[in-house]
Amino acid sequence: MFRFRTRVMTLGTALAVGALALVAAPTTAVASSAVHAGSVTPAIGVDPHYRKAGTMKGADAVFSCQTTTPASCYGPEQIRNAYGINELGKRGINGRGSTIVIVDAFQSPTIRHDLANFDEAFGLPKAKLNIIAPQGLTPYDVNDANQVGWAGEISLDVEWAHAVAPKATIDLVLATSNDDKDLQNALEWVAKRGLGDVVSQSYGEAEQCSTVSLYGQHKIFQRMNEHGTTVLASAGDEGAAEPSCDGSTWIKAASTPASDPNVTGIGGTALYADGTTGAYKYETVWNEPEYAVAGGSGFSKYFKEPRFQYRVQHTGTRTVPDVSYSAAVNEGVLVAWGSSGQGADLFWIFGGTSAGSPQWAGLVALAKQKAGHRLGNINPDLYKLGSRDQWRLFHDIVSGNTTVTEPNADGSLVTITGVSAHRGFDFATGFGSPKANKLVPALAW
Repeated sequence: MFRFRTRVMTLGTALAVGALALVAAPTTAVASSAVHAGSVTPAIGVDPHYRKAGTMKGADAVFSCQTTTPASCYGPEQIRNAYGINELGKRGINGRGSTIVIVDAFQSPTIRHDLANFDEAFGLPKAKLNIIAPQGLTPYDVNDANQVGWAGEISLDVEWAHAVAPKATIDLVLATSNDDKDLQNALEWVAKRGLGDVVSQSYGEAEQCSTVSLYGQHKIFQRMNEHGTTVLASAGDEGAAEPSCDGSTWIKAASTPASDPNVTGIGGTALYADGTTGAYKYETVWNEPEYAVAGGSGFSKYFKEPRFQYRVQHTGTRTVPDVSYSAAVNEGVLVAWGSSGQGADLFWIFGGTSAGSPQWAGLVALAKQKAGHRLGNINPDLYKLGSRDQWRLFHDIVSGNTTVTEPNADGSLVTITGVSAHRGFDFATGFGSPKANKLVPALAW
């Protein structure tokens, strides 16, 4: 679920092969020769990676994909166990008194029902959800694949932020469209009001393709930080690659807004955990060549190396990701999503780094509750803690890379060479994924 210009088309394949089987293959960004620079208004789209899991209601729902080891999908209990979140819940650290802001585009008319369905299925407490459309709510068109993709993103973001911090309030702020400017207008609205303890953005694009000033955006994030708000963004779903600005090919680029030093960039891993309990086994860099997707990584062309990164690198430039989270498609998270147009009360398996941003937002909400105050920009503390005590606070990812091969508009293939994971901080996964039971209290000093 990652954003890029609609000049880059998305292609999905339906494979109906059983109730719990793959019926909507993870879509891969494909540059279309029929779509060229200037043909449409520049806008940001999402590239949803999802497959149908089936229909299930009632507490303690179990899908067959949860029962294998390693699991081929995860519910809240498994993820919470894998990352140590349940240990915090036992101590009463559940996000109470915290507010998570999620910025998305368009809307999902079923989000309240989907969230209630998700909570019922997995035995979660009822969520407090506020839906805010500062410039007005755009009517939903189920025949618009772009809007449908964003609706799926909304379900993923809201439900999994809630799964990590079940007592936190969620403010879903909706831009009128996925144009760069409309998304920035929504961010400005949030910044002016100092809304939320943490802001999650599950979208991005190549820095050089943004139609809004990155420095203007930087000031918005700085204002949020000054209000004490932590800002997060997904680092990308195409490894070291991003679509070119005209949609004809792929380029090596860092993703904005994750590349902003005032933002914590979230990379992707493939999590291997016990299919029944969620007990952690190991992680690798997320890279699934069969879908041409991988955890995003990049070196900024706009932002110099921030002081907090001096502790672990000397590149002269801002790099992403800072940290990572489970993002694989084949081991994705279960999501209730009823606005797909393929039936009500369906559950889907979602993958992508956009699953990581709202869950990290949940972790920040837990840390804010523990601290009793907002945390602001957590990057300086993340790097201080990680450089001193990485193996206690994070799962260090030591294998895998972000190299991808993607199709061009003319059908040819291009390989974008990425970076590899290794012991300690690396450019593929940052410090790695969280050991929440240790990291959250450390952030809440």
